[in-house]
Amino acid sequence: MVSKNVQDLMEKMTIQEKIGQLIQLSADFFQGDNVAITGPLKEAHLGEAALYSAGSVLGISGAQTVRKVQKNYLKHSRLGIPLLFMADVVHGYKTIFPIPLALGASFDPQVMKTASATAAKESAAGGVHVTFAPMVDLVRDPRWGRVMESTGEDPYLNSVMAKAAVTGFQGTLPLDQNHIAACVKHFAAYGAPEAGREYNTVDISEWRFREQYLPAYAAAIEAQALLVMTSFNTLFGVPATVNQHLMRDILRDELQFHGVLISDWDAIGEIIHHGVAGDLQHAADLALKAGVDIDMMSFAYAKYLAKAASLDPQIEQLINESAQRILILKEQLGLFTDPYRGLSTERETEATLTTENLDAAQAAAEQSMVLLKNSHHTLPLNTATAISLVGPVADTGDILGSWSWQGDPDQTETIADALAKQFSNFTVMPGTQYHHVQFSKLNDAVNASRQQETIVAVLGLPASESGEATSMTDITLPAEQLTLLRGLAQLNKPLVTIVITGRPLDLTEVDALSDAVLLAWFPGSRGGAAIANVLSGRVDPSGRLPMTFPRNIGQVPIYYNAYNTGRPISGTPADDENKYLSKYIDAANSPLYPFGFGLSYGDFTITDWTLCQHNVTPDQPLTIQATIHNSADHAGTTVVQLYTHQQVGETVQPVKQLQAFKKVSLGADQTQTITLTVPYDQLSTIHSDLHRSTDQGDYTVMLGFDSTCTASQPFTVAHQ
Repeated sequence: MVSKNVQDLMEKMTIQEKIGQLIQLSADFFQGDNVAITGPLKEAHLGEAALYSAGSVLGISGAQTVRKVQKNYLKHSRLGIPLLFMADVVHGYKTIFPIPLALGASFDPQVMKTASATAAKESAAGGVHVTFAPMVDLVRDPRWGRVMESTGEDPYLNSVMAKAAVTGFQGTLPLDQNHIAACVKHFAAYGAPEAGREYNTVDISEWRFREQYLPAYAAAIEAQALLVMTSFNTLFGVPATVNQHLMRDILRDELQFHGVLISDWDAIGEIIHHGVAGDLQHAADLALKAGVDIDMMSFAYAKYLAKAASLDPQIEQLINESAQRILILKEQLGLFTDPYRGLSTERETEATLTTENLDAAQAAAEQSMVLLKNSHHTLPLNTATAISLVGPVADTGDILGSWSWQGDPDQTETIADALAKQFSNFTVMPGTQYHHVQFSKLNDAVNASRQQETIVAVLGLPASESGEATSMTDITLPAEQLTLLRGLAQLNKPLVTIVITGRPLDLTEVDALSDAVLLAWFPGSRGGAAIANVLSGRVDPSGRLPMTFPRNIGQVPIYYNAYNTGRPISGTPADDENKYLSKYIDAANSPLYPFGFGLSYGDFTITDWTLCQHNVTPDQPLTIQATIHNSADHAGTTVVQLYTHQQVGETVQPVKQLQAFKKVSLGADQTQTITLTVPYDQLSTIHSDLHRSTDQGDYTVMLGFDSTCTASQPFTVAHQ
């Protein structure tokens, strides 16, 4: 329902003022108290009027700065309509949490919710109104750099985390001053570019899109996300930003999204390069008709909508609809009541980088780390152990990851400094840089390691090599680092490798050379302390892989919930004798580490599990009870995972599909019984008519600690 305030404003606004609400400019347009028509304005061929009618700005923060810009803006606004401040607050504002892919690895939506709520509170105190997050794109190709911003390859896990993120950012609507509006991105299927190359073509069927990619967007919109961002890619042969079927039929009509739709940076202008629009005026027309409310930095709306509206009443009506949605958003943020949302330097100081926030970031990092290998119980380490700490990431603050906009690596505690607080005897000698090695320094590091009991090698990639525009064809660690690792392995001492990364990597050689492998991702502001706690055993590593890790790049894309072919491999010795199967001749089909995989310092088994009923109906969900036992002599945490498979369907079905999971912490020799439930509707699939429904028939439920689980039981589904 539209408020009287918004209705009154709409009646008073000129067409130019309405178009202004549809324009977003970047921070560099708002420098100083009085902006002359030079610099960015001149380059964009815009006048000063465009600046003071623009409805939103991206990339400005800080209580003092935002108050100054807003105050100056309001002086020039005839109707006193405040400016919207937007920014990429992706996994923290100044307190940086682990990257979203790592938060997905926590397999705990509360971790994601806390991270998002903390980021919202800090950034709101810094004057931000809208965050361009969460990114809920499903990703199966680690060559794509923005995989770090996703929560992985699985529709269900992505959906759960999308809902948690939106709820964390926004809180309970209406928004209070400690929360900000979430912008779900990128609609749609941005995470499926051909060859993993940034901004590349996406070509998937609408059936597959609806089955696997759409659910996470739908979950975020159901959680009442207030904005959605268009994606750069094509989908169904049309660039998403001007795709009326995608934006009108699916987003607006089917998903019932009534909020603000914003383009990505210059995405409207890029329609010309796609070859779908002949010029910027044509692109503006297509975008508005597709329902794009805000033009981010292409200036198409600023330059051409007024003329178009004078010639076409339909265009004027679309401008009215978009302007109204933006005013409603501003009202939801409370900007008409207080354009500053309670901003003060005191509040900003009190809300930012607090002990509570940093502790939450550390807890998130601890729950996100994945123990991939632990031969001979190499970990945890006795704090009196003499350690050689080596590798290019051992003594650097570059552990925040991409999209840590306000994070400061120079003020971030290094892994070496964090270990010094717990381990009394260790040396630090990097041995190599990320991509450059001096063999004298490498040899020094190896020789120093010869004198110590245990070696901890901290390897990985800099933050600059993940995130937007960082696609790569080789996802192994740099050769220089592998050379160091080979030299260390020859010492025949316990070798622990910690991997700092924003994407899945080919860790085949790392696994072979190491006694233990800990995947720490980019762990954030308190990542060093989290790593120290995991190494010492104060904290049990409880993260699980949200993406499959390949044996080599040739397997990509590789994911657990694949479809069988007509000639599937069976996993038996007979596969070796039959050439004509869907397999490689030079490598196994199986991954190095499967989806959902992760080790613990505990020793967990499922001692018993039962179906509460064998017939599932709309009134009777699939429910299982399982007894979990930790037989280790110390506490640990695991993730119990439930998968299903539909035996026969109208369309092909994945070999298994994650449907539920539960994180379980048990003390030494402790047992616990848990219940997992899957609603009837969650077993639904997309049929050939592109509609979703739940089929009757025979199914299988599987339970285990990762996606390779083989313990299974049959059940049936009936309509009643």
